[in-house]
Amino acid sequence: MDEEIFDAEIVEAPSSWANAIPFRNNPLAPAIGVVALSLIFVSSMVIVFMDFSEPIEYELIGFDQDRARGYAQDLVDLGHPEWEGRMSGSAEEQATADYIMNLFDSLGYQTELNSYEVPMHSINSEPSLRVCIPGGLLGTAAPCSPLDAGASFIEFEHRIDYVIQGFSGQSDINFGDNFGVTDLGNGTDDSLWASAAGTVGIVDAGGSIGGNTGIMTKAIENDLISIIRVNTDYNCGKIEGDDCVPIFKGTGFEEIKEANGGSVPTDMAFIALSKDAGEDFRAAMIENEGRMEMMIDVTNDEELTIRVPCGTMYGKSSEVVIAGGHHDTVYHGPGAVDDTSGTASVLEMATQMAEIFAEKGEPERTVKFCTWGGEEEGLWGSKAFVEENAESLAENLRLYINLDMNHVDIDMDERGNSVRLFGNDARDVQHITDLTEQYKSEFPQMASKYTIDVYALDGAKGESDGMPYNSDHGPFVYDLGDDIRGRAVVCYGSGSWEYHTYLDDMSRFNEESLGISVTIYGSYMNYLAYSTNT
Repeated sequence: MDEEIFDAEIVEAPSSWANAIPFRNNPLAPAIGVVALSLIFVSSMVIVFMDFSEPIEYELIGFDQDRARGYAQDLVDLGHPEWEGRMSGSAEEQATADYIMNLFDSLGYQTELNSYEVPMHSINSEPSLRVCIPGGLLGTAAPCSPLDAGASFIEFEHRIDYVIQGFSGQSDINFGDNFGVTDLGNGTDDSLWASAAGTVGIVDAGGSIGGNTGIMTKAIENDLISIIRVNTDYNCGKIEGDDCVPIFKGTGFEEIKEANGGSVPTDMAFIALSKDAGEDFRAAMIENEGRMEMMIDVTNDEELTIRVPCGTMYGKSSEVVIAGGHHDTVYHGPGAVDDTSGTASVLEMATQMAEIFAEKGEPERTVKFCTWGGEEEGLWGSKAFVEENAESLAENLRLYINLDMNHVDIDMDERGNSVRLFGNDARDVQHITDLTEQYKSEFPQMASKYTIDVYALDGAKGESDGMPYNSDHGPFVYDLGDDIRGRAVVCYGSGSWEYHTYLDDMSRFNEESLGISVTIYGSYMNYLAYSTNT
């Protein structure tokens, strides 16, 4: 898989998207920005991709925003007792999958809990990062030891000042080791990397070296002890004073294995600092000849079990419509927006559809709801599911619906109010366009409050007008087999500056905004479930 999928680089949206959420970057990531400039939006107009013989009056499904928020709160409450996240492969992710399975079962769906053994890193205990400036009162015999009465210490706070990065190795660096620190600037000077062998490197984000995967590859190739990335380019001054809060990013597993001769580097720690913490670290370590202690207790060379719970309502045909979102989060935050919002939306959609099935009976097409583990570390869950079912999906998949941060922040005046719906097939985009217009007509207050954009990304993989491979829709579109392109529609919302930080909590949650994608995409699912002519 391409490295930037794991890397979660931030791409600023054009001004017409009003402070839109960051997109996970990948080789097609520029598509999001480029396409935005070249495609026609439909916040107040209809794009005609094809002409239906007669206008369709869709049956719009309901949406219970209090229940959707309840689902989200239940999921957040399942987070780690200290770190709050539901990291893939953890007991918290298992509990989340069980919760979702039990709900599907209570709604009358036939349930299945898929599990997959995949490469996954685990964080085993609370890390520690400290810097010491020796006092020098007793000479150099034991600087920064209890005998060094004049030493001064800086202790960095986990989750707030620093976070562990994807597939980091462990470290056991003590003050007495006295490892040097090399300032690598923005990472683009090869001579600085070459001089950093045997030291800990510190590099600013925003350089042009391929994000986390490029940084760790460079560190491996140049024999660094450990690597530190400083956030200097995202959420700065937005959520915590003037600081840039550190974010988790994934790292390309296969790429770092290749760089390391076929195995992941188990003893190379990789962390990210906030901008302010980075300045303090540089000042103490480089300007004042400090010493560091970095205890990172992780395992990055084993496989763990991730889960994919599904609920299915079988129809008269094997043709299937699937809706999904990822239930895992970054390890160090509640993930209320990313992607508890999407998972709660899937659960609300499943609840609404269960009521429709009870009323209307057996559908024409099979309908399936799934949530994915392993997304944050590399789309492991959706990729494994698609690989396992590729032949059947290639033959029977009618549409995959992906809900990943389909959410608008509660503070819309500052964050933006846009919801973006896009697909890779003209027929689906036409239906979504028409459904959007019907939604605006039936819910004028919501239509006046939110900007709803609909557009097509129907180009080839990797092209500027192609569907991005940056969330769980990617495998359904591109991994069904040679020359087979699956059909998918996706929703992204706006305003997630807390993305991948410890601050992505329910205080930012806006359950009302989920109703746009749940109603429009759920209504399309309802239409496909009982229609025989599309």
